[in-house]
Amino acid sequence: MSVQDIPHARTSTAGVPDPEVFAAEWEEWHRGKDARLASEHGFLAVTGLHWLSEEPQVFPGVPGTWSTGPDGVAVELDEGTEFVVDGVVVRARHLFGVIPERDGVDVVWGDTVIEVAKRGGHDILRPRHPDHALRVAFTGTPAYAPDPDWVVTGRYEAFPEPRPTTVGASVEGLRHVYDAPGRVVFHLDGQELSLTAFNGQEPGALTVLFTDETSGVTTYAANRHLGLSAPGPDGTVRLDFNRATNLPCAYTDFATCPLPPAENRLPVAIEAGEKIPRERGPVS
Repeated sequence: MSVQDIPHARTSTAGVPDPEVFAAEWEEWHRGKDARLASEHGFLAVTGLHWLSEEPQVFPGVPGTWSTGPDGVAVELDEGTEFVVDGVVVRARHLFGVIPERDGVDVVWGDTVIEVAKRGGHDILRPRHPDHALRVAFTGTPAYAPDPDWVVTGRYEAFPEPRPTTVGASVEGLRHVYDAPGRVVFHLDGQELSLTAFNGQEPGALTVLFTDETSGVTTYAANRHLGLSAPGPDGTVRLDFNRATNLPCAYTDFATCPLPPAENRLPVAIEAGEKIPRERGPVS
């Protein structure tokens, strides 16, 4: 089957979803996504991005003196200061050990959560304060109205072996490396297009990072994200561009989000999904 033979979501009456149901399901999904973003210790509560080194350092809004080295991240707390790690109260000195890439540990300090993580090979701290102005003032993410015409059926093509793929990041000089298991091929506006895919959060699921002709105009310039369910037995995969989302870097400079692979720059305007957050202001 060629890509041209793969049906668009609305090529037959039987495949047309009820518009009201489709819109209601999208609204529920979008409210949930924004609620997680703006939750008490969600990404909008982050007040800083701090880079650890072997030199002990003190950071604003974070208790203790922090460092990292061959044995991993360590903190020295002042007398009378304590926090909780994995349900255990910690005082004085605590060694977190070596944190794996893209992993992290949450430290509870009063009503604040301190994320201790590794991104791009660097150990970082990100305090999350519930009263952060960005979170308190958040009124939701603007988006295109949901439209079933932006639901496209594609085909997943697995690579013979996962391809280590290096991409840039929202932080200058930082690099991320992901294993790309394959690509998704689809047909849109009379063109055959493809997107290199990375593994998703669930087994078999996929995620794609991309930009298109709306990027920097109505949608965030650096990247757009779309999660995909596991392909069917025949490789069929559903791309619902209405559910294309912003990554945290669209809202705050305290994120280290990956950029799309160069080949994922689509030469079409995907007028669906989330738009530029109000927090970033108008595009000049």
